[in-house]
Amino acid sequence: MRIPFFKLGAVCALMLAAGCQTTSSTAPSNEAPSPANPAFAGEMSKFNAQFPNDKATKYEAETLRFNNEKNLDAKGDCHGKSIYPITIILVLDANGRVSSSTTDVENSKAACFRKAYADVQFPKPPVAPYRKPIMLK
Repeated sequence: MRIPFFKLGAVCALMLAAGCQTTSSTAPSNEAPSPANPAFAGEMSKFNAQFPNDKATKYEAETLRFNNEKNLDAKGDCHGKSIYPITIILVLDANGRVSSSTTDVENSKAACFRKAYADVQFPKPPVAPYRKPIMLK
């Protein structure tokens, strides 16, 4: 029974560790943490419910590669808006288009990334809707 949880943990660690490729910070070093978004926990639960699933695991690796190749996190110059990383969960439709997103916090950096990822076209997911989390530094 523990094996599926280890697989899920490994997938989440891979996604979150890979995060994004580019970072810069113009935010003040004494910035206070932003308030948590209460809707985030529910979205993360829905992501976790997609596993264990070999197709979803393979898709996570595919979308991570796609995100990094396209430098999607560089769109909008969002990284410098806060010194704290954010995690965004993208909801993909059956064609892989971002239909909505939820971030773990509410601040200008989170809003910027939600805007940057709005309507992005990812590869077609194995199921729809598909939740895709990305940690952005």
